[in-house]
Amino acid sequence: MAEMDIAAGKRRHRFGAFIGDSKGATAVEFALVAAPFLALVAALVQTFLIFFAQAMLENTVRQAARQILTGQTQTQDAGMSATNAQTAFKNTVCGYGAMLFKCDATLMVDVQVASNWSSANTSMPTLTYDSSGNVNNTWQFNPGNAGDIVVVRVMYLWPVFFGPIAFNLANQANGTRMLMASAAFQNEPAAP
Repeated sequence: MAEMDIAAGKRRHRFGAFIGDSKGATAVEFALVAAPFLALVAALVQTFLIFFAQAMLENTVRQAARQILTGQTQTQDAGMSATNAQTAFKNTVCGYGAMLFKCDATLMVDVQVASNWSSANTSMPTLTYDSSGNVNNTWQFNPGNAGDIVVVRVMYLWPVFFGPIAFNLANQANGTRMLMASAAFQNEPAAP
């Protein structure tokens, strides 16, 4: 019986020593804090990238729209079909924002002439998707003539990367965030 008491005492002593030992406490505390910290950092990076891309898209649209405003696009695209002219303008937009934006179906360009300022549509469009998840909206390309009021809208589907914590950043059904920049202006008058 005395031997069992001694063995039980040794086990209690080992258990007490294990509980009282703080050598691995830092590793355990880091393991508990690391996952939420890394998730927060990932969410901050994703949010920063979205805001940076939005600012870059607005700057890109402002630069590309200037070519319509000054009549350069109308002169260059004089013999082109509307589809080819739209592709050429889309390539211009891609050239200004090449470091961030892919020049594929995720970049959409809509250029319309408005009859007056109050009818200029600068709102974010509702995208519709086909069964494959591709956007099937139809976009216009009408840069207008001298003196026309023109609205340029450029939309881009930005991929949202960082899993569950970033779901609220996606505003499209396919898990992307639609960024949009627009410019409304009156084309410069023709040179005399």
